[in-house]
Amino acid sequence: MSTPPARPRASLLLLAYLAFVSLGLPDGLLGVGWPSIRGDFDVPTEAVGWVLTAGTVGYLTSSVLAGFTLARIGVGALLAGSTLLASLALTGYSVSPVLAVLVGCALLLGLGSGAVDSGLNAYAAGAFGPRHMNWLHAFFGLGVAIGPLIMTGVLSTGLAWRWGYGIVAGAQLVLAAAFALTVRAWHRAPAVTAPAVTAQAVTAPTEVGVAVQATAGGPAPTVRVPVRDTLRLPAVWSGTLAFVLYVAIEVSAGLWAFLLLTDGRGLSAALAGGCVSAYWGSLFVGRVVQGLVAERLGAGLVLRVSLAGMAVGAALIAVPGPAVLAVLGLVVVGFAAAPVFPLLTLTTADRVGAKHADRAIGLQIGAAGIGAALVPAGLGVLIGQTSVQVLGSALLALALALLALYEWGARRPTAGPPGPVAAAPAGSEAQTSGPVRPVVDGR
Repeated sequence: MSTPPARPRASLLLLAYLAFVSLGLPDGLLGVGWPSIRGDFDVPTEAVGWVLTAGTVGYLTSSVLAGFTLARIGVGALLAGSTLLASLALTGYSVSPVLAVLVGCALLLGLGSGAVDSGLNAYAAGAFGPRHMNWLHAFFGLGVAIGPLIMTGVLSTGLAWRWGYGIVAGAQLVLAAAFALTVRAWHRAPAVTAPAVTAQAVTAPTEVGVAVQATAGGPAPTVRVPVRDTLRLPAVWSGTLAFVLYVAIEVSAGLWAFLLLTDGRGLSAALAGGCVSAYWGSLFVGRVVQGLVAERLGAGLVLRVSLAGMAVGAALIAVPGPAVLAVLGLVVVGFAAAPVFPLLTLTTADRVGAKHADRAIGLQIGAAGIGAALVPAGLGVLIGQTSVQVLGSALLALALALLALYEWGARRPTAGPPGPVAAAPAGSEAQTSGPVRPVVDGR
């Protein structure tokens, strides 16, 4: 039976929470700020695709390479450097004279954000249990919920949109300094005591494979896991596509909701900005609440209910009617989506095996970046050619596709045991329907 993870240090846990807040802040700024940005630069609505695509290129690059970078410099140094880069990129946003410069800054922001996201997800998947994993992602939702409030407040006081990005750049700089001061602390892996019958426990990945350390009798040789073996697993690619679809829904709803509520449903800019914050706030509340629920009900049941709830919320947005119906749909989508990203991340080792988990997480986070850019950008083009009313129908189609993909993947055999001390064989009832087992070293 697997043992629970050691209690994480309070200071590192607090920094991890703040880092997820910082990841969400820029995303929350763009949806409310874009109408003003495109007005300043005199570009069409769909030009947001250039910003999103540039950010995705950087995000994808750093996310996929994060698993290898961690082995070279460690998670503390990666977080400090990447957060500093994000601060510099946001400063560039605030002073960009033309759209081309802002697009270049989006590339830098993607590089910094992708490394922070992948690094923290990989660390948390081994160090924290389901409760903290959900709460960490809840704080991402908190960051995105605060972002629209910052931009709405800036615009309401008559200041330029640039001030919103400048404020967030300053917050990122403070966080980078905090990471720099705690670099050594992040190298101390959480102490996990394995059962006496366990011969080995999986530790952090090396540059070329997974290091395996014996808990008795001295260190064991390193197990080499070629990259091609990871890429051959169907579970890796089905999981990657699931992240594309999920994040496409989450980001598209948040990005275009402001335009839907103002141009499509007649709300004022200030009220619509508050409603967008309510959408992201429901994501935050849902992750706080469902972090407890997931431990009791199990990942499989929680994920199924959540994916169905996302489809219901999207249907409410798609139905023509008063603005309150669309706002209700947004809140339902946000609350239902809350546990999907963290639970899919947390259960990666169950689907692909512990030896492939870090690389799979890197691919999944990179794919999330694709979903966060290409699909919302494509929706921008579609909205420009038709009307913003098409948003609800698009969200519904994506939600139904995600639900179908999850059900298809749940019926496939797993990639093997997730680790040498798993409580039950991968794919058993205890793994798929029972309580979520904490992902720890030597799971």
